[in-house]
Amino acid sequence: MRVRRLSGDGATTEERELFAGEAGWWRSDLALAAGERYGFVIDDGDQLRPDPRSRRQPEGVHGPSAEFDVDAFEWTDLSWTGRQLAGGLIYELHLGTFTPEGTLDAAAKRLEHLTDLGVTHVELLPVNAFNGRWNWGYDGVLWYAVHEGYGGPLAYQRFVDAAHAHGIAVIQDVVYNHLGPSGNYLPEYGPYLREGSRNTWGDSVNLDEPAVRAFIVENALMWLRDFHVDGLRLDAVHALHDEQPVHILRELAETADALSAQQNRPLSLIAESDMNDPTLILPREAGGYGLTAQWSDDWHHAVHVALTGETAGYYADFAAGDAVAKVSERGFFHDGTYSSFRERPHGSPIPPEVPAWRLVTFAQDHDQIGNRAAGDRLSATLSADRLAVAAVLTLTAPGTPMLFMGEEWGASTPWQFFTSHPEPELGRATAEGRIAEFAKMGWDPDTVPDPQDPATFERSHLDWSEAGSPDHARLLALYRDLAALRRKRPELTDPDSTATTVSVRGADGAPEARVYRIDRGGLGVLVNLSPDPAEFEIGGADVLLATTAVDGSGAVLVIPPDAAVVVGSPAAAV
Repeated sequence: MRVRRLSGDGATTEERELFAGEAGWWRSDLALAAGERYGFVIDDGDQLRPDPRSRRQPEGVHGPSAEFDVDAFEWTDLSWTGRQLAGGLIYELHLGTFTPEGTLDAAAKRLEHLTDLGVTHVELLPVNAFNGRWNWGYDGVLWYAVHEGYGGPLAYQRFVDAAHAHGIAVIQDVVYNHLGPSGNYLPEYGPYLREGSRNTWGDSVNLDEPAVRAFIVENALMWLRDFHVDGLRLDAVHALHDEQPVHILRELAETADALSAQQNRPLSLIAESDMNDPTLILPREAGGYGLTAQWSDDWHHAVHVALTGETAGYYADFAAGDAVAKVSERGFFHDGTYSSFRERPHGSPIPPEVPAWRLVTFAQDHDQIGNRAAGDRLSATLSADRLAVAAVLTLTAPGTPMLFMGEEWGASTPWQFFTSHPEPELGRATAEGRIAEFAKMGWDPDTVPDPQDPATFERSHLDWSEAGSPDHARLLALYRDLAALRRKRPELTDPDSTATTVSVRGADGAPEARVYRIDRGGLGVLVNLSPDPAEFEIGGADVLLATTAVDGSGAVLVIPPDAAVVVGSPAAAV
């Protein structure tokens, strides 16, 4: 194996043989200045390959790597002590569509909007280098590099520094379960993938190899230590095939906890998993992996069905009369119960001692919007009144609430599945596969946008001018009020899951026409999704927040259809 130094015009200026070290590692004493281009030549070939640990790929994933000095940046966040996830409010965004420019620097200029909203944590969809100009980020192939179109690693450092200056923690979405279809040269360097063991996206990562495990753990350390990131969202951990005595998730958690203790700031690891397995978030002392939190698709599904009445596919089970109650009181809906979508029993119960905030709950996210055929948000089908109810349900939930960018003002722009594969055959296969996938689910193929069409990407950009228009501004004000109420009322961040009780009226009727009372300690969330006014006994409690005008005599409150009210005693306020 050889390392090759390149000039600015791509010409080779120096080439050296690497020497074999221990355990299959190859080394060189070649010194590179910041910005210098380089790459590796493997075996007897002549094709230049990027560094698998490259921090910067200025010419894309097929081009040479560039030396990047991660320590050269002058951080201003030395007094930053981080934010714990408990009591937090997460805001998920995609850098390429969050602003018209689609860059980290442009996103940093919108941080004040997030601060005013009450956001404590901003979660960035994957930023690792992928082939093409735009992508969701889950086709990344160089995990250590920041996509150049977003501004590269230096812009990433500026963004994190700016976020901390605004009091906002940064969570980075990382993908350790697969690699994208273009620019993945890892198999040429060693057995990084396990042949014959596939997940949804291709060959699984070979977690039997210590060097591959180190490749993952050291990448996590890079984000948390070198880029000052406050947490990682671990994509689709159910696709991690690990048969070693210590699971890679536990290894990651132990590493993050050690760094947290050393740096004296909270570091959060949040798993995305469809297993409904509390092992992920149980303490290691109790046989768990010790991750900080996990996403709760069950909460999303239950609330989505309650708001929309949609019961196709995996939503079918969540039409049950107790769906919202169960996810509010116990976290998982499927906790060993039969899943009609999976055609088998699914999940395990969460012990009541587990803090409620360890589940990240959301009414919308990138998957649940972008993986719909047309990428339509709730705003495409729900009235303004129902969108307000969705806001109340989301920000008064027992879990850690998460918003998807633009949700706070009811953005009308869709968020669709988009790619920009330069290879025509790959682009064609992606588009055809998308249509076939939705055809199986009964969607009209004509409604599925071509992911390769640049217009699909352009349609998915937020329209920031909407936030100031009257209808959208009212919803935005409601989200701000709800976030403020969540900070003010201790009942809304109480980690005791047993303190939440839910009663349902109309459980046997249409799922989108029910009436809910969600009691969280001394505070009540009253929701009327029925077509008729609903009466609630409130015992003289005060109305703390209402999505519309309500009538009451002090002991009884009458709530109109498609409305929500929060009531409680002012004595409980802090």
